[in-house]
Amino acid sequence: MKKITALTLIAITLVACKKETKTITRVDPKTGKTETVTVEVSPEEAAKPKAIADSSGIYKQKFILEKGTTYPLVSYQREIQQLTSPDGKTVSGTSETTDEMTVTVNDFKDNIYDLTLNMVGKRMSTTANGKTVSIDTKKAAPKEENLKMDYIVSKGLAGNKLNVKMDVYGNIRSITGFEAVQNNLRKSIAGTVKDTKQQDAFVESFKAGFNEEMMKEQLSKNLKLIPTKGAKIGEKWTTSEDIDPSGKLKQTLTFTLVKVEDGKAEISVTGVIPSKSDKQSQNGMTHSMTMGGSESGKIIIDENTGWLLNQNLSVKTNQKETLSDGKQTQSMTKNSTTSIIINPSYK
Repeated sequence: MKKITALTLIAITLVACKKETKTITRVDPKTGKTETVTVEVSPEEAAKPKAIADSSGIYKQKFILEKGTTYPLVSYQREIQQLTSPDGKTVSGTSETTDEMTVTVNDFKDNIYDLTLNMVGKRMSTTANGKTVSIDTKKAAPKEENLKMDYIVSKGLAGNKLNVKMDVYGNIRSITGFEAVQNNLRKSIAGTVKDTKQQDAFVESFKAGFNEEMMKEQLSKNLKLIPTKGAKIGEKWTTSEDIDPSGKLKQTLTFTLVKVEDGKAEISVTGVIPSKSDKQSQNGMTHSMTMGGSESGKIIIDENTGWLLNQNLSVKTNQKETLSDGKQTQSMTKNSTTSIIINPSYK
């Protein structure tokens, strides 16, 4: 009996000494790099509600962000294309783009977060035929003339900020600051584009793809990841969006809440890019094209903050073009694999 009592006391002591910890992903203010660290939390903090909360088996997402903390939102995309010509020869190329952004929490009041979206920098590179060309806003301008305008535009955007108002459920209420971004862009291109009318046209073209509506949609996709009504473990939900300007071709993605454990929520993603066929005949020649593809991957969310820790998706497309005069037929195929990753430094 004495031995059993002693073992029991040791066990109680070990439990009492065990400290609560949590894993967080943040931007190191000294280096500017994203890091994932494990920190100790007090019993009071450990008892606080979680951002991914379970109620009767249904998990819902909200955001519990810390004032003064900067969270990573880095987007990386890599596309590998392989082209097979009618004579059977194959060539391949790789393009990579990194948009480095962070989000800083300025204030929280009346269930609304006041956030600053920091546009830190951009990197782009293309590799083909054994040669790589690139631009990086943190480095000097490229020597290649055809890349200098891309560099000037990207450099003009780097360092800009937008103000974002978001509620605790990830609904983006407003995004402001676009006028300042446009003015900075105009200044950046002024040394190369001298004509003011051309500057106006360039800025207007830029505004068409970079505005409040577009940014609201993009941020919502990256942050609001579990349906408002919540989801059970194993439950599926779908989204659909146009992938053709005509609106006739839509891509449907299926999401599944796989698990919520060890401080993280994991969501799997699968989807099919519908097959599309087109055939046209003119002057005795028939041109036909078919294409289709698939998408798969997973999303990981921080259970404590609700912030996106990592998204890793793979999109594969296949395209075939055929030209025939009724006697001879030539075909060309193009296969591509695109990786779309948010916060690629996440481990």
